[in-house]
Amino acid sequence: MAQSQRNVARATVTQTRKKTTGGLTPWRESLVKQLILERLGETIEVTELARACALSRSHFSRAFKCSTGLSPQDWIRQQRIARAKQLIQDTELTLTQISLECGFCDQAHFCHIFTRSEGINPFAWRCRTVRPLPRRPAYAAELHA
Repeated sequence: MAQSQRNVARATVTQTRKKTTGGLTPWRESLVKQLILERLGETIEVTELARACALSRSHFSRAFKCSTGLSPQDWIRQQRIARAKQLIQDTELTLTQISLECGFCDQAHFCHIFTRSEGINPFAWRCRTVRPLPRRPAYAAELHA
């Protein structure tokens, strides 16, 4: 019984080690994420990110996915959608302006990616999440005049 418990403990440690090996070092992961977030509105090439980490493109892509659980392209896309949601909620920018601000090539592409990610198009998401400011009735302006 004690032997089998030791084997289970060893297997758990081994599995834990396997999960943490092969990823980016913390400073590289931090550097890359910072570069991505600073340039979210621009075209970001994986080759550039790999070069910043002094790694080959393929090694960088594997290590990034190991560290984050997502490919670099998927992580960038996720960040762009998060930024778009924040802009939809906090600004009155048009969806076209938001799509360009977040690095999408056009509004159609933005709407497609947003809908695939959130299950609802950005206009409907805006209507659902952003509450319109209460408007004073027309007669209220007359009362104060």
